[in-house]
Amino acid sequence: MTENAANARRGILIILSSPSGAGKSTLAKRLMKWDPTMQFSVSATTRAPRDGEEHGREYYFHSRESFQAMVDNNEMLEHAQVFDNFYGSPKAPVVEALQAGHDVLFDIDWQGGQQVRNSIRAEDVVSIFVLPPSIAELERRLYGRKQDSEEVIKGRMERSKDEISHWAEYDYVLVNTDVDRAEEEIRAIVMAERLRRSRQTGLMDHVRNLNAEFEERE
Repeated sequence: MTENAANARRGILIILSSPSGAGKSTLAKRLMKWDPTMQFSVSATTRAPRDGEEHGREYYFHSRESFQAMVDNNEMLEHAQVFDNFYGSPKAPVVEALQAGHDVLFDIDWQGGQQVRNSIRAEDVVSIFVLPPSIAELERRLYGRKQDSEEVIKGRMERSKDEISHWAEYDYVLVNTDVDRAEEEIRAIVMAERLRRSRQTGLMDHVRNLNAEFEERE
């Protein structure tokens, strides 16, 4: 057996969730840079594109009618309403990536995470929730991004209490006090989860070959 065959494994679904401003998007980008073979699950949304955003890169932008048709046709792995818009994860590219042995990263909220954990791909899920060091710091980060209006930021802050209440539903929880340390912690989680016996598809054949070598020596 070749070394690659012995190390073969199923891909994992990495769910990264947090209240807005806690740092999940920054951590997701760092994780993708750390391992370029990892695939990012591009979400579909009904919100309008922001300046510089492109269809298929940041999001798949759909009308409400088109989005609902995808839901009705069971083409979404998960979907949820966030404020006045809908978001969801198209199923087909995720399944293809897993079957090819690639990990798929989800930057989604607790609602989406809950649906993925309850889906047919539940055994492949590794869920991580990112907490802010304090509510004051969370608010400071939201204002510091300079992406949203005062009204939107207030809405995000109000919603953060409900989002944080779901922390115990996740496999792993970390506090993003320092982004470098948080990145190291997520890397360690991913590396350990990849090595789970149940995910290493080449182990059984490898052990058979080892036993065959023992027999040849007798």
